[in-house]
Amino acid sequence: MTHPDHDAPYNGAPHPAGQAPAGQAAVRLTAWVHGHVQGVGFRWATRSTALSLGLVGFASNYPDGRVLVVAEGPADSTRALAAWLRGGSTPGRVDTVVDAVGRPRGGYHDFEIR
Repeated sequence: MTHPDHDAPYNGAPHPAGQAPAGQAAVRLTAWVHGHVQGVGFRWATRSTALSLGLVGFASNYPDGRVLVVAEGPADSTRALAAWLRGGSTPGRVDTVVDAVGRPRGGYHDFEIR
């Protein structure tokens, strides 16, 4: 099997974190998650899911009870993360996700808990 981006042998490894495959633009997902999402392992589960999708960025608690999730990487992966945030299998209880997709700003090398 060859790597999807070139003719070199493909070992099944994902693309480097935060980088999109050839022909697919990298994007930035900014999602405000409302509900009972603090003190329940939500940020850690989000980090695990984001890393499994090859995304970089962060998840941060806000004093008003929301969690801000910023993730950069392939558009398909950010869509999958947004779907997961809304999907009902997250820790706690998600009432609403308000998100936007834009151009990546870069500067991330991992997915952090802030």
